[in-house]
Amino acid sequence: MEQGIRDRIPADLALVILWTLVCIPFVLIPPLNETPVRILLGLPLVLFLPGYALIALLFPRKDDLDGIERVALSFGLSIAVVPLTGLALNYTPFGIRLSPVLFSLSVLTVGLALGAILRRAQLPVEARFVVAFGAAFRALRESFAASETRLDRILTVILIISIVVAIGMVVYVIVTPKQGEKFTEFYILGPGGKAADYPTALQKGEEGLVIIGVVNHEYATVEYRLEVRMGNATFTNEVFPLSHNETRERPFTFRPTQVGEDQKLEFLLYRVGQNESEPYRSLHLWVDVTNESGG
Repeated sequence: MEQGIRDRIPADLALVILWTLVCIPFVLIPPLNETPVRILLGLPLVLFLPGYALIALLFPRKDDLDGIERVALSFGLSIAVVPLTGLALNYTPFGIRLSPVLFSLSVLTVGLALGAILRRAQLPVEARFVVAFGAAFRALRESFAASETRLDRILTVILIISIVVAIGMVVYVIVTPKQGEKFTEFYILGPGGKAADYPTALQKGEEGLVIIGVVNHEYATVEYRLEVRMGNATFTNEVFPLSHNETRERPFTFRPTQVGEDQKLEFLLYRVGQNESEPYRSLHLWVDVTNESGG
């Protein structure tokens, strides 16, 4: 029965599906998403697994491609598929964000892997492509044991250690956080969540809606103060903290009380406790306000 299960679910494709599913909690769930494991699991999901699953679906026979070609095409197709997935998401209401991208890649990878399993199941056992993990390990062990001289064995050990050290250095460079430029993103969007359709023409007392976004890239928790004003009228003056890489995006409504053209609606962001005489970031809109009658 175990042999029948292995025939129906190849080990390489089962590993692809398992890796993809395990990656999801380590990307989305705190505190798992704050560990280096997130990067170690996420890189193959982005750079290798989608392409490998697609190659497995397109070429289920063992004589279609050799191992090197499969590995090379897996990297190449992954690099092609992932940006196309992001481009497709850009035209959906979800946008290019972490959760939609992860969900799309996971569904795509698992779907391709399941399709590959079905295609291989339709072939004779001897014609299917398989990755013999156990046989590869045994061949490596026998090759090491068959070294004729002590020098050969020493060189083999040195080679293995060099490969492990090189991989370790690459992993260290990837997972070690590098402190870059410190800055704060401050932006305003229109009601649709895009940099368009701003409420720049209103009647007196009419409600205008914008979305205010603040993103902390200061490598520390920062307490901000947001002030929105138009002329002598102040619409909000609120204080809020943000941790590093935290985003605060909120809808904001205002009602102009004075009639006039080119009135400056100011969005002022201050860092509490640090030179609050001048705003840390500032934005503005020019708003034309008319009477209700249009005069």
